[in-house]
Order: sequence, then structure tokens, then C-alpha cells
Amino acid sequence: MNMLAFTTPWLLWGLIALPILWLLLRAIPPAPIRRRFPAVALLLGLTDEERQADKTPWWLLLLRALAVAAAIIGFAGPILNPENRAPGSGPLLIVLDGGWADASDWPRRMDKANTLLAEAGRAGRTTAVIRLTDLPQPVEFQNADAWAGRLAAMEPQPFAPQGYEDWAKILPTDSFDSYWLSDGLDHPGRDALLKTLQSKGNLTAFLSPRPVFALRPAAFEDGKISLTAARLPGDPADLDVIARGPDPSGIDRELARAPLHFDAGAPEAKATLDLPPELRNRVNRFELLGQRSAGAVSLTDDSLKRRKIAVIGGTSDREGLPLLQPTYYLRQALTPVADLVEGGLSDIIPANPDVIILADVAKLTPVESDSLLEWLNKGGLLLRFAGPRLAASELSRAEEDQLMPVRLRVGGRSVGGAMSWGEPKTLAPFPENSPFHGLAIPDDVTVSQQVLAQPDPDLSTRTIAALTDGTPLVTRKEIGAGQVVLVHVTANAEWSSLPLSGLFVQMLERLAVSTKPAQPDAQDLAGLTWVPQKIMDGYGVERDAGEIAGVPGETLGKAMTTGPDPNLPAGLYASTDRKVALNVISAKTEITAATWPAGTAIEGIETVKAQALKGILLTAATIMLALDVLAALWVSGRIGGLARTAAIALALMLPHDARAQTPDDIKAIEATRGVVLAYVQTGDATMDQISEAGMRGLSDQLWLRTAVEPEAPMGIDLEKDELAFYPFLYWPITPNQPIPSTAAYAKLNRFLRTGGMILFDTRDGDIAGYSGDSTPEGQTLQLIAAGLDIPPLEPMPKDHVLTRSFYLLQDFPGRYAGGAVWVEASDPTAEQTEGMPFRNLNDGVTPVIIGSADWASAWATDPDGVPMFPVGRGYAGEDQREISYRFGINVIMHVLTGNYKSDQVHVPALLERLGE
Repeated sequence: MNMLAFTTPWLLWGLIALPILWLLLRAIPPAPIRRRFPAVALLLGLTDEERQADKTPWWLLLLRALAVAAAIIGFAGPILNPENRAPGSGPLLIVLDGGWADASDWPRRMDKANTLLAEAGRAGRTTAVIRLTDLPQPVEFQNADAWAGRLAAMEPQPFAPQGYEDWAKILPTDSFDSYWLSDGLDHPGRDALLKTLQSKGNLTAFLSPRPVFALRPAAFEDGKISLTAARLPGDPADLDVIARGPDPSGIDRELARAPLHFDAGAPEAKATLDLPPELRNRVNRFELLGQRSAGAVSLTDDSLKRRKIAVIGGTSDREGLPLLQPTYYLRQALTPVADLVEGGLSDIIPANPDVIILADVAKLTPVESDSLLEWLNKGGLLLRFAGPRLAASELSRAEEDQLMPVRLRVGGRSVGGAMSWGEPKTLAPFPENSPFHGLAIPDDVTVSQQVLAQPDPDLSTRTIAALTDGTPLVTRKEIGAGQVVLVHVTANAEWSSLPLSGLFVQMLERLAVSTKPAQPDAQDLAGLTWVPQKIMDGYGVERDAGEIAGVPGETLGKAMTTGPDPNLPAGLYASTDRKVALNVISAKTEITAATWPAGTAIEGIETVKAQALKGILLTAATIMLALDVLAALWVSGRIGGLARTAAIALALMLPHDARAQTPDDIKAIEATRGVVLAYVQTGDATMDQISEAGMRGLSDQLWLRTAVEPEAPMGIDLEKDELAFYPFLYWPITPNQPIPSTAAYAKLNRFLRTGGMILFDTRDGDIAGYSGDSTPEGQTLQLIAAGLDIPPLEPMPKDHVLTRSFYLLQDFPGRYAGGAVWVEASDPTAEQTEGMPFRNLNDGVTPVIIGSADWASAWATDPDGVPMFPVGRGYAGEDQREISYRFGINVIMHVLTGNYKSDQVHVPALLERLGE
């Protein structure tokens, strides 16, 4: 890399003129002629008021030459640490992979992309930026400045780049150069795009030296949790994998940790965790410590959670005849995937198992029945199997038993019996409302005997499996938060071949009785709709899924193999009582290095900040020219009087206690010149830039529409800055911002008590609205608000002054719409004056507004006044931005004027008194 470069190097030819300048300066003024004149003796002792040197001193000549040289070099545009890259011309395409593998060093990639855009802008090249995790769309080359705002809004996505072939097809037909900021990994279809870019022009690849690590889904082997991390082969490395989940109080924390060691050149490293069942069932995610990427996170689902299941048979086990035992097949199916609880019913219920299975149990004591009902109401699952005892009993005959899903008919039906079949019956396809919907039914599964349900009106709604003749095979009823399920055949092969088939295990899985200790396939998920509960962003941070629609099980099953995509994000999906995790990395995901064809330039993404030296050199030239003037005066003998005069004038102008202004003094002066909209600095540089841009955009709108003329917005450091100068603070909430100190809390509470307002914005309205206990931002807000003197809050009522302080508003959107906005609760005794549409509220200002609409992004504009972030869609989005501006103006007018609009409720009384 060259240490120094010039934007206009041809100006350096002017340095050749320095020797000529030196000779000219030596010749001016001309040297005096020396003559012998005896009468000069009469002038001895006289002093001239003006003196002139017979020649210019060498040091003054050197000073002038240096000043001219500094000016010439400065105008040549010197740049320190420029990029050592051959200058290009024509359009430039910047390609970002934008997937999970980019997340760990995303800020460095953005710095590099911004540097490349700036270089292209200085060269006058049009540019375009594409992110390969986006859906392919036409590429348009624009001015480099137009991409700066859009680039700042880009974030890594929680999936790998896709659609390479589609991108290759829609690229412009004209020639252009390409810069590819690659994640260093090979992805399916990548070669097609690579060949297309090479055919269009020069291709340069930028690679990060930082290794990429990925974590595969956890597996349960030999009673222990097995964890595998993958990477590209490289030097030895050591990492820690941690298990996270809620503690008994519900707070998410680290539950366990295990070391991972990569040998030199090894692509994988393994670790095991031996956790007790109670702790293992709490784990909801594993992550590689220090790796901020969705690929380094593995969410857990039912496949890791071994349920506690109690299996109780109605008869004692027959010694020497295990195949005839009523619980034999249940134990064989459940032992590998569940923790079986042994004992009697009275001993088992206090242990709070997840499932209790009663195999041909007909009679329960009143105490056992009451305990089971209480357990069911709390969310338990009671699974009952029929048998000879149940068929011969009077249970649930005349009246439906509380612990049975349906009433039963006397006796039963069997091949050759009184209510006989001619031959064993097979199963009918499972209905759509059944948890078994989509399961394939083997032809060899038959039923030869069963207990029959009474044809009550609600029988059809409670039937989740039936035989081909329509008689119920499995019925279900909800009890409180739990449910009771009856299988109308025995749990062994006495009445049916169902327990001998794989369908039996699959049905148990669908009932959430057992969990398969492996990644589910498409067949396991088919026939059900899976609704996302949690989704991950590119950094591996979980968020509530909000109102994202459910997906068919077939689609989710395919994604379990191919990975998530823009339409199916990584996260946790649920259907009835089952949960499935769709992770970025699957057990079969291959981590392979990207290869680049010959002729491709390879560079790193490290960015050394280039520094322009033009201003420094021109300043130095100006200073040296000023010194030249002073030196010339001194040489001529005129500096003495001038210096004394300047010193006296300077002494008279300075106050006696003159002191240098500190940066705090300067900031205080700027803050008090007018109204200043301030924002709290979060420590996140990107978020702080958005906040500043948002306050700038709102200030511009206040200038245009109101009599308020705000100064430039300011960022506030809560630990250092004084808050009394600002009437309003915008406080964006980020998950990782620090909690204020005690001194900062004291300043904040004093600010709130003296009329200041804080607008808290959790910015999560796109996923959950304002939900303080469900998002990382909401949880951070709760922690911050704990130390503030905040009054009781309520959702903004329709007659609140904020709805009319300048504009009449009903909604208060930002970048997101629909979320609740919370303000100080109004006086419950406030009454509405007759004839007026709102109550007579007090004259105070709500000290706090809390919302989730991301107002700063909606208000944000660049220095040219162009909105930086999209809002909504099309024209409707611009209407939403306009309402957002109006809400911001209402907030500032409310801060500055209080509730003066509420005084209108007194208008009827004032008019009446004036009439008197």
C-alpha cells in the first residue's frame, strides 16, 4: 500500500519553480552600490527611522520557499494511507453475501463498502449495491452518495445467500466492474454468478481473515448432550459452547458450559454435556461464546427435551410373558426418548410428570381422581388405553367421566363378537384437525377389537383418529390447560397390531408424549401448520415472531434440509403441543471454502482510514506566510512599535479572569442558543447516527411548519452532560446498552421533575409492538426504567392533549404502525365539560412517552433532506411518514407549551361571563 498519494499530482510540477523563486527573492531588493564618500563621517551617530536590508536573509528565503512548497503540495491533494488499487472507470457493482457468516465482522464489511463507495464517488463512477440474501431484483447504477443511506440500513440475514443463478440472469447487459465482499464460503449456485461477473469486467474479491465457526444442532446420545462445531480447516483453536435457558425465576442465563478444541486442520470439534433432566429441559439454545452470528447459535426443541412419563398398567406384569404385559410396548417405545417415572399414582403425581399413561386402568380412588384433575388443569396430559378391564367396567357409561373424553357403550366390538366385524378393520386417513394428519398409515395396521364410544353430539369434534367404518379409534378432550386422550384399543398387540408398527411411535410423538432425539424429517412434520414463535436475526438474537403466518409442515420439513430462506426465517416453530427448531446450520450443512478463478484480485477487508493532508498543508502555508510578514517587519526594524501596540490592545480586550473555554462550556453555549432536540447516546454508533438523523429531520419539519426554530440536534452522554439545557430527550433502546450510573439516574430524575420529557423508543414494533417483557429491547427498558421516577402510565387516551397539540391525530406511527403509545396516566377524576369533546385535564406535561414505532428512522433524513429509511409500502408508506412527522411536531409543541389546548374546555364559561 502506498503511504502517500495525490488527487492532482500534475500540480507537483510547480515545485520545479522553487529554485527560480529562490533566485528572484535573492535579487529583490537589488543589492546596493558601494561608493567611497568621505562626507559620510558627518552622518555618524544619526539613526534612520526606516531601515532596509542590503539583502534578504537566507532563513527568510527558506521560510518563503517552504510556504510556497506547502501550498503547491496542498493543492495537489495529498492523501495519507490511500487504497493501493488501480483506478477504474465505468459502473461499479458492490456485491455483499449478507448471510449469517458475515455477521461476526459486519461492521468491518460496512466500513469497507463505504470506503469503496467513497472511492467510486471521487472517481465519478456510478455504483450499485446488491445483497445476495435478498430476493433478486433489477440492478440500477446510481450516484455513489445515493447508496450511502441504504447501505447503512443493511443487516446480515439469518440464512445463507441464495438465488445466485437468478441474480446472474438479471444483471445489466453492459460492462461493469465488480467488488465482491465475500463471506469466504462456497454456496450452491455461486459459480454461475461468478462467471457472469467475470464476463462483465474486472472482479475483485475481499476476504476477511476472521475464521467462520458454526454450531450444529445438539444431539442426545447415551444419556448426554452431544455438540459439534464446524469451521474451515485452519490453525488450532479453542472455543466454549454454552447452554442458555431460564432459571427457576424465569431469567435467561447461562446454565452450562463445555470447551471445544479444534486441532490443526480439523474441520470439526465435539463436546458433551451431562445435565440432569430438570436442567436439560430448561435449555432453549446453545451458542458459541464470542461468535456473534446466527450460525453459531442452535435453538433447541422437543428433540432435546426428554419428558417425564409415568406408565401405569391395570394388571400386574405376567412373569415370563413380557409381550403380553399391557405396558410392554409403551416402555419399549418410550425408554430411549423419555425418562420413565415408576411408582403408584399417588406417588407419581407429586413428582409432576409431563404425561401419565393409564393402560387398561378402570377404577381410581376419589383422592386419585381429584389429584389427576388438579394436575390436568395445570397442563398435564393423561393418555388412557382400553383393555378388558375398561371394557367390563361401568366407567363413563351413563354419564361421562371427568377423566374420560367420551361416554362408552356397554361391552365392545370384536371380530366374531356380538357386535362383530367380518374381518379386522384398518385405519381411515387422519382428518385435517387431527394431530396425526399427514402420517402415512401402513396397510398391515389392523384393529380386531375395541371399546365403542356413545354417539353423543360432540363425538365428531373429539375424534382425532377413526377406523374405515367411521368408529372412533382415538378421542380427546381438553381439561383446563391439559387434555385427556383415550386410545380405544389396548397398548399391547392383544386387540390391534398398532403397537407393533412404527405408526404407534409417530402417534406418540404427535401427541407430545415422546420426542424424537433427532432432527425431524418432512414426514414427521407433514399435515400440520407450524406457527413461528421465535425468530432469529443474523446475529443470532431471538425475537418474538409477531404476526408472521404459519407454514405447512411439508415446507418446514424441506427447510430442515435446505436451510431457512427469506420466506422462512430461522427460529422456533410450534404446532399444538410440539415445537421444532429451524436452525441456520443443520446436521448435514457443509462448511467449505470458496474458490476463486485465476485472474481474480484478492484483497482483505481491513480498512486503513485515508487522511487528506490538503487542509493541514494549506494551513501550514498560511502560517508560514504570516510568519514571513512578521519576519519582514522585524528585519526592517518596524516590529518593535507594532508589537507594543498589539500587546496593549490585546491586554485591553482580554478580561482579567480570562480562561480557555472547556468543551463542556462550548456545548452548553450551543445548547442554550435555542431549542435543541437531544438524543441519548447508546454506545451503538449506527443507532446514534440514526437518532441524530431523526432529530435533524424532525427539526427541519419544525422549521418549515411551526414558529419553533430548533438548532442542530445534539447527542447526550448521560454520565457527563448536563440535561437542564434540553426540553426533550429521544432515547432509543438497544439490547446491550449500559444501565445508567447512580449519578446519571439523579440527573435524569431531576430532569423529569423539572418539566423535561423523555421519549423511550424500543423500536420493536415490527415484531411485537410494545411488549416490555417479550423482546430484548423491552427487557432492557424495564431495567433502565427501574431507577427512574416514572409516574403511573396508561395507553394514550383518545382525548389526550398529544392528539391535538398542533395537528389532530388518531394514530401515532413511526417506521412501524399499530403499536401502543404509553403516557402518564390522567387524573381519574377529570371530567368532560358538556359540549366539549375532551376532558378538563391539568396543565402538566407527561414526563415520559413509551412506544415501539421506531420514530427516529421515520424522521431520519440525510444532510440534503432526503429520507434515509423506507416506511411502509409505496404511497401509503409516505402517508405514514407524514403522520409520523405530525406526531413528532405534536410532541415538541406539547413539551414547549404544556397542555394549553386543554384550556379550551373553559371557553363556554368564559363566553358566558363575557356576556354578563
